[in-house]
Amino acid sequence: MATDTAATTGTATPDEPLYVNGQAELDDVTSDNDVVLADFYADWCGPCQMLEPVVETLAEETDAAVAKIDVDENQPLASAYGVRGVPTLVLFADGEQAEEVVGLQGEDQLRTLIESYTE
Repeated sequence: MATDTAATTGTATPDEPLYVNGQAELDDVTSDNDVVLADFYADWCGPCQMLEPVVETLAEETDAAVAKIDVDENQPLASAYGVRGVPTLVLFADGEQAEEVVGLQGEDQLRTLIESYTE
């Protein structure tokens, strides 16, 4: 999957999820954006597929960047963040890991979590 690095330039957050491959790309996304919601997912995961439209909406409608990380392609990265189940969502604020939620989450809950760091 291609990473859309052009969307991270400038001051506006990207309005669609960025597919991240590796620690260096995640570091770039978290340093370029104040708030990042990292979605650790797997293509075979049913709850991950159900979460997909939610994270797309959050990327479009909130001030957070959304990073998508395929755990099958990025096992060392998933391991570094202690991901044991998917979906796992890690929220970064000012480049630092601030929150982690595991399992399918509702849009309202995730929006509230993001807004607690963007407002």
